[in-house]
Amino acid sequence: MSHRLEQVSEVIRHELNNLFLTEIELPKNTLVTIVKVVTSKDLRHAKVYLSIIPAKYTGKVLEKLKANLGHLQYLLNQKLSIKPLPRLSLAIDQTEQEASRIEELLDRIKETG
Repeated sequence: MSHRLEQVSEVIRHELNNLFLTEIELPKNTLVTIVKVVTSKDLRHAKVYLSIIPAKYTGKVLEKLKANLGHLQYLLNQKLSIKPLPRLSLAIDQTEQEASRIEELLDRIKETG
């Protein structure tokens, strides 16, 4: 990834983090973390990977964030001075779940071996 893309992704991550804290009312005791932002080379799209704890609220929180995505996009566009303004999309980061699954499989192999 180029230095410019990394910078743009980091600015989006930082600004969205602030917007999540100030603009979105999340369920109590829920933590939403932006794991990473991947911005396309043409700067037209930015995929925001989220981690939601506890996992049982993932669907509910993601639904709420997606419902507010237009508003978040508007507020983010006010803060960014880049052209074109990247269009946001949200995704759940699966790294943690995949690591747990692999660890579980390795434990099973050890037990049977």
